[in-house]
Amino acid sequence: MINSLKSSVQLIHFHPILWIFIVISFLTGSFTELAIIFSIILLHELGHFTAAASFKWRVSSIVLWAFGGVMKTDEHGTRPVREEAIVILAGPFVQILIYGFLYGASSFGIIPEYYYELVLYYNTIILLFNLLPIWPLDGGKLVFLALTTFLTFKKAYYATIISSLAICAVIVFVQLLFFPFTLSSFLIWLFLIHENWKEWKYRFYVFIRFLLKRYEGGHFVRAIKPIYASPHDSFLDVLACFHREKKHTIYIEYPDKERISVEDNECLDFYFNERPYRKTIGEAFTNY
Repeated sequence: MINSLKSSVQLIHFHPILWIFIVISFLTGSFTELAIIFSIILLHELGHFTAAASFKWRVSSIVLWAFGGVMKTDEHGTRPVREEAIVILAGPFVQILIYGFLYGASSFGIIPEYYYELVLYYNTIILLFNLLPIWPLDGGKLVFLALTTFLTFKKAYYATIISSLAICAVIVFVQLLFFPFTLSSFLIWLFLIHENWKEWKYRFYVFIRFLLKRYEGGHFVRAIKPIYASPHDSFLDVLACFHREKKHTIYIEYPDKERISVEDNECLDFYFNERPYRKTIGEAFTNY
């Protein structure tokens, strides 16, 4: 546990937007509020990290910013859904523990009423904010996990990012029209839009990482789902039909109603070794 905490401290980085909020807090005399927010966010991210470390995830950094943080890891989308759900929920769980601590401290008179209400308020705001269905917030990651239970990995990931961008755009639009402009709020939504735009730019690499993890054997099977393909379908179109935690047999159907079957691991082996980027699935396996 101690080694895990030491490792997490070494991985912590401040996002530039957090430095802006620190400067603003000094100028506006709200440093106490920022310190409380920062402490809650830090504990929240340590919850994620502790759970991830218990599953031996590779974590590259923990980036802290106002009203949230991001644990950078390549494991999302490549681990079992149950395991990812535990890591995601570990952050909010820590905030539930904060409620318990506040109640106990208040009951014994350890914490002044003013600080009790302040911590309670910001803990609630941060918890609700992080559960919004926007990537890379915890709520957005839970939406992605839910979508992968019935959509292909590629469709689920694309839908999560597109919906996140749409929700951010709607919130910014509504805020500009109906609420007073605040720099802090604008920076938060700008950060989320920027993060989702980056994810969208690298969406293909995320998809390939998912396929590569399956190819390397890091795939957990909970169900079997056949894929029916035309010999004229491109290789990538067939791979785009792959689901998380599902074993696939690809049936290539020909005009004369004959068909051959290919296992998903054969497709992945052919894709990463032969690199049939411009071939159809029929050309790859039957020279059709």
